[in-house]
Amino acid sequence: MSATAVPLTPMRRAIAARMTEAVRAIPHFRVAATIDMGALLAARTRANGGALCTRLSLNDFVVRACALALVDTPAVNVQWGEGAILRQGSADISIVVAVDGGLATPVLRSADAKDIWQIAEEVRALATRAAGNALKMSDVIGGTFSISNLGMHGVDEFDAIINPPQCAILAVGRVMQGLVARDGAPAVADVAKVTLSADHRAIDGADAGAFLTALRRYLEDPESLLAPVEHRP
Repeated sequence: MSATAVPLTPMRRAIAARMTEAVRAIPHFRVAATIDMGALLAARTRANGGALCTRLSLNDFVVRACALALVDTPAVNVQWGEGAILRQGSADISIVVAVDGGLATPVLRSADAKDIWQIAEEVRALATRAAGNALKMSDVIGGTFSISNLGMHGVDEFDAIINPPQCAILAVGRVMQGLVARDGAPAVADVAKVTLSADHRAIDGADAGAFLTALRRYLEDPESLLAPVEHRP
């Protein structure tokens, strides 16, 4: 059987070079958690049944939860710099978006200062611009953390490659039925598996674990994600 040679586009060459360098230069380690998504699914259904035009996706909840978890664990909200670890003052989250011929990573700025409906609207606008090849350089640089969600493609779980100079990326799998412990007994629940890839030069295992603990707390308490933003001094 003959093969068809598909020429490398500039985007594919850039992705190949960047990911190869990331794997070569960054000492990745990974921590994973299983999240009970039952309460979140119910809260999303209730929220989307209201009068607001904006409809919330599961990914909107994940983005909001990550923003809050990054505030709680600032050691994960960092970039690797020359001679220093750059701890960031806001959660500027890169959303990995599939586009024709590759990937785009538009940045949702100050996600920690936005409520979930603002996040939903801005993420959709960024995804639309990415699909139309209309992103500007300012849309894709400067992120402090990335989220890659393949749940909508039926993926159970996966590992993601860090996008330097960021030091962490969260990989999100699909919601599926699994066993959880409730009142000391096994129960069937809607769960999702998430995996955090972290740069061990900047982030230690305890900090990565603390981030996943905070993330689980928010995702399993979806009312905290629907609440108005608390403005910090």
